[in-house]
Amino acid sequence: MLRVAVVGSGPSGVYAAQALVTQREVPGVRVDVLDRLPCPYGLVRYGVAPDHEKIKSLQGNLRGVLEDERIRFLGHVEVGGPELSTARLRELYHAVVYCVGAARDRTLGIPGEDLAGVHSATSFVSWYSAHPDAEDEAFGLSRVHAAVVVGAGNVAVDVTRVLARGAAELAPTDMPHGALNALAGSAVRRVEMVARRGPSQGKFTTKELRELGTLPGVAVDVDPAELALDPAYTDPAAVLPAGNRRNVEVLRGWAEQGPRDAERRIALRFFLRPVEVLGDGAGRAAAVRFERTVPDGRGGVRGTGTYEDVEAQLVLRSVGYLGVPLPGLPFDPATGTVPHAAGRVVRDGRVSVGEYVAGWIKRGPTGVIGTNRPCAKETASSLLQDAGALARRDLPDEPLEALRAAGLRPVTWPGWLAIESAERELGRTLGRGSVKIPDWPGLLGAAGAS
Repeated sequence: MLRVAVVGSGPSGVYAAQALVTQREVPGVRVDVLDRLPCPYGLVRYGVAPDHEKIKSLQGNLRGVLEDERIRFLGHVEVGGPELSTARLRELYHAVVYCVGAARDRTLGIPGEDLAGVHSATSFVSWYSAHPDAEDEAFGLSRVHAAVVVGAGNVAVDVTRVLARGAAELAPTDMPHGALNALAGSAVRRVEMVARRGPSQGKFTTKELRELGTLPGVAVDVDPAELALDPAYTDPAAVLPAGNRRNVEVLRGWAEQGPRDAERRIALRFFLRPVEVLGDGAGRAAAVRFERTVPDGRGGVRGTGTYEDVEAQLVLRSVGYLGVPLPGLPFDPATGTVPHAAGRVVRDGRVSVGEYVAGWIKRGPTGVIGTNRPCAKETASSLLQDAGALARRDLPDEPLEALRAAGLRPVTWPGWLAIESAERELGRTLGRGSVKIPDWPGLLGAAGAS
């Protein structure tokens, strides 16, 4: 029997586990899926916006994999911490697949970024998604009238939408009650989502973009003059891929319909590069200074020396993610990934048989959820090719007992089901559907691991 540990229970980890147990070439593979959190599903639980029920329903598919009798979920297990090093984990399993994602966000690197009111979009998403490590605050929404979101990807669109959306529309979701109450008391009336390049280069999907125009009580503003700076805007069919062309067409439609009255407004801005966050004199953000950019003819932009200040008491940056090193694994800080060859970890120029990577820590923070499936399959294929050599090593009888002996208190699948049950009960007491438990004590208490 080949015993494998998969570190991370998001899509890449679950797909890797599935690929390992469903193949026929190497019979008897057993997989333990380990996660630092007591809850499975990774960014599907803690990164998908609560009002995106269709995408969140992917949890059902991941659940089906984790309920396979050949796969065991072990949550509340931190790899690389004092109780469980990567070297010790390697002793307990024939092979280890690391699917730890990209946990750090990129910064803007501009003056004023340390002012109160400036946050990563990641931290805002974690807060409204009930991640137990999230900042325990309401982001000052009761005193924020104008917000700026820097970025042009789906995460930027998500946080823009949640900031502009009415709390009544979010009440049926599993959003934690504290975040829902904070959004209900929000004073935000204008959100500006700002990109340094043009509309044809946006990284958002058309479905996400179009959704901004369907929010009750919200108007979307675009400046035709900014759109026209993009050479591809005037004739998108001739030069753009289909997805980018559809984005431009949506923006053109909003530009042509002109302004309309609404309680809240979203402005989509282009060709503006943030250069400084301006303070109010009391240590809080008051505005963002942007430099106007124009296309440089090589796919990038250049500054023009013309500046514009945009009011903002809340600034959320959404300019990408970076992987973080895991103690005991090689790491390339330039790419934020673990060096690998077809998923096999590479140490000092040589393949380390028995150690593998999949997902963002393997390829960088690119692609959508479905991109993880072929990525995981490639890694699983490499591991299975090594199975003959891997299985010759004798292992301890039971990794779970070894983890407990080291002082860890793993949350197994019944513990996760108990958390789900507690969240349904919490929602019932609040007059809502299932509501996420947002803190470590609550999650571990519900799982029986406190």
